[in-house]
Amino acid sequence: MGAFPMRTFSANAAASVVMALVASTVIAAEGTTPRYGFGSKAGVEELAKFVSPLPDGRGLPRGSGNVSAGKAVYTAQCLSCHGANLEGGMGDRLIGGRGTLATKDPAKPPVKTVESYWPYATTLFDYIKRAMPLTTPGSLSNDDVYAVSAFILSQAKIAREDTVINESTLAKIQMPNHDGFIPDPRPERFPPPKSAINK
Repeated sequence: MGAFPMRTFSANAAASVVMALVASTVIAAEGTTPRYGFGSKAGVEELAKFVSPLPDGRGLPRGSGNVSAGKAVYTAQCLSCHGANLEGGMGDRLIGGRGTLATKDPAKPPVKTVESYWPYATTLFDYIKRAMPLTTPGSLSNDDVYAVSAFILSQAKIAREDTVINESTLAKIQMPNHDGFIPDPRPERFPPPKSAINK
């Protein structure tokens, strides 16, 4: 009754390593097949509807809209949730609140709106295109989304009443809270777009 021979321990260790390799190979092979048996790959037509614009405007689709067209879209699609004056209701308030985010007074809470919080105008297009109107998200055309974006930005006094918003002009709009965010300190992981270099 003494210690186990070293050869038995080595054989057991080798067998464990082999078993682990076999198990990882089986798991890796299973990962290449559908796991749940439903769904399908997105087709070209479905992917064409997907929009994911970046702050500098890359990824914005073609289209355009102005403030008057946007007011009509807003009245028909947005007013019931966001209010006649964009003041909110069932949906969030969309304008106002500038200067309220950095307050330290608990009696004056921050008011987060498109006007006071969002750093990039392209975020407005992105959110409306993906999520609005609440009952039928994704149903607005690109022109409708550009138009309602123009209307919201004009009501917030960020864009003029005669502004035409399109894939070239939207990213050029300077949002009031553009400088209210801290840049990511890992440029090696998330390099800035070439247009931002040397500014």
